[in-house]
Amino acid sequence: MKLKIVAAVVAAVAAQAASAQDNVLNVYNWSDYIAEDTLEKFTAATGITVNYDVYDSNEVLEAKMLAGNSGYDVVVPTSSFMQRQIAAGVYQPLNRDLLPNLANMDPALMASAATYDPGNEHSVIYMWGTTGIGYNTAKVEEILGADAPTNSWALVFDPANAEKLAECGITMLDAPVEMLPAAMNYLGLDPQSTDAADFEKGAELLMQIRPYIRYFHSSQYINDLANGEVCVSIGWSGDIFIAQARAAEAENGIDIAYVIPDEGALQWFDMLTIPVDAPNPAAAHAFINFIMDAQITADITNYVWYANANAASLPLVDEEITSDPGIFPTPAAKERLWNSVPYDSRLDRTITRLWTTILTGQ
Repeated sequence: MKLKIVAAVVAAVAAQAASAQDNVLNVYNWSDYIAEDTLEKFTAATGITVNYDVYDSNEVLEAKMLAGNSGYDVVVPTSSFMQRQIAAGVYQPLNRDLLPNLANMDPALMASAATYDPGNEHSVIYMWGTTGIGYNTAKVEEILGADAPTNSWALVFDPANAEKLAECGITMLDAPVEMLPAAMNYLGLDPQSTDAADFEKGAELLMQIRPYIRYFHSSQYINDLANGEVCVSIGWSGDIFIAQARAAEAENGIDIAYVIPDEGALQWFDMLTIPVDAPNPAAAHAFINFIMDAQITADITNYVWYANANAASLPLVDEEITSDPGIFPTPAAKERLWNSVPYDSRLDRTITRLWTTILTGQ
């Protein structure tokens, strides 16, 4: 009898633990990348509690994913990183029957994202954007004059300009697979090159301006641009617009602009995915479907100022955002955008070596 009682208690505890797990979702996403009330609304709609952690580099996310047993149910890798992570078996295929809101997604953008995930089997676009230049309009004009090349990578990559702008502060993303191809593009090289020699040339250019870079970071520049601590940042489109909005809210007189350089820029997709060992894949599917609701996606874009791929949401997005070519590029600008390509392990090691040299300045 005692054994039966013990067995019953164990079964009850196990069932209770399983039930508790069913009501918890663990999300790992980029910093400053979701509306203030999104998680609260999801919990109200589903009863599922969300543990929400953030990161600010693909390298940090990739290390966790490749190590396995991360404990996360939904993560948001950038498309190029996701591509090789899929090849490594990191993500599980999505169950489309649990994602009716896929009908809201823009077919053309999903087709572009399928370059990284054939058939969109493992992923859905969360947000997308470009990597360009954010700058303090008054400071840049004060230092370089009214004819400052603000529409060109030369604003930063020309050492003569960088030396002058160092006075008010230049920052770069801590993202070698974005910064090195951008430098290569400025040099007239193919930003999608997989030739180590091209990366060496890009690194040489970055080393020329390295003395004038205040820091390399992938989130700090948002507030620093907004409060005038720095004047030029190579950054992600939406982050620059967040900085712009924060400066406006603070009424500090700082005007921040974002530009896609005439030479071209990286177009990237951040993708909603489910790790193969996710503790709660059912809740993960529920969350992804919830994010694809037209109003929820619109709320996120209205808050973070990143373009989305949810066609049904666009009528609900503020016109100030949808009409901004820095967020939703013009057809002409789109022609100058490039996508990332995956690198093999040998080139990865080369990039890591080059970037370490750039970061340390040695």
